[in-house]
Amino acid sequence: MRTGFVYDDIYLRHNWKNHPENMDRLISIIQELDRNNLFKSLKKIKPRRAKVEEVALNHDLAYIQEVHDFCQAGGGYLDPDTYAVPDSYETALYAVGGVLEGIDKLIEGEVDTVFCAIRPPGHHAERAKAMGFCLFNNIAVGGWYLLQKGFKRVFIIDFDAHHGNGTQKSFYEEDRVFYFSTHEYPFYPGTGSDKERGAGKGLGYTYNVPLSAGAGDDEYKEIYGKLLPDLVKQFNPEFVLVSAGYDIHRDDPLTYLNVSTEGVRNIVRSILNVCKELKVPSLFALEGGYHLKALAECVRITLETMLEV
Repeated sequence: MRTGFVYDDIYLRHNWKNHPENMDRLISIIQELDRNNLFKSLKKIKPRRAKVEEVALNHDLAYIQEVHDFCQAGGGYLDPDTYAVPDSYETALYAVGGVLEGIDKLIEGEVDTVFCAIRPPGHHAERAKAMGFCLFNNIAVGGWYLLQKGFKRVFIIDFDAHHGNGTQKSFYEEDRVFYFSTHEYPFYPGTGSDKERGAGKGLGYTYNVPLSAGAGDDEYKEIYGKLLPDLVKQFNPEFVLVSAGYDIHRDDPLTYLNVSTEGVRNIVRSILNVCKELKVPSLFALEGGYHLKALAECVRITLETMLEV
């Protein structure tokens, strides 16, 4: 597959020393890709700065202004987990813009799949609320952006160890976007039971697979090798967006799942295989992953798999 890679050093400017979600996450990824000489095979995509009206596809204007003003005033903590520094607002606009630029390149047919090495992450951010290290919901904005462009069916896959409460809420009553999540449960943020299936016209378009602490390669192989491809084929999407959270890895310090590096490869391959079969573009955006070595290896393996599928 022709594989795009979204990255810019601006993503290092959102940083809080000793917080698990810091700039070292991306530095370790870039170093790993460099060491393995992967950049020569990737199409580098420069992110753009998302417009406020684009972010407002998923977020209240008053909330966007609140994040702006909070950063202008010097930053701090927006909730017990989520920091912002003076550069965080700008960085978060470029995180959203990285996803939007990746989507544009896919629509234009320049690449077949894209990986967005962006931060801050997004899938916990709700319409008017920062949470779980997230300021703006990058993937959710991407979903609305695709609908605005006339796409009728978008499938979102979220394999982060934490449930993407923000993304689920964004599309809970929407039948044009299917949200699928595997995650440790019960665990932060407390949402994502298998009884949460959507509401109104969106009923049946949310699918959660809650997993117990200790779940690993066998469980994920069953889900991503069998269940997910069937759901994707039934929905027959025109576009696939992926919240790629590598905190599922057994070495991650913040979670209790037991997925190996090879297990991550199998998840990614299963997603890409069904996309290839249906001839639909796919975009992966970085979410969690807090063990630097495991994170870097998992992203490398994701890109290697993209290049070989």
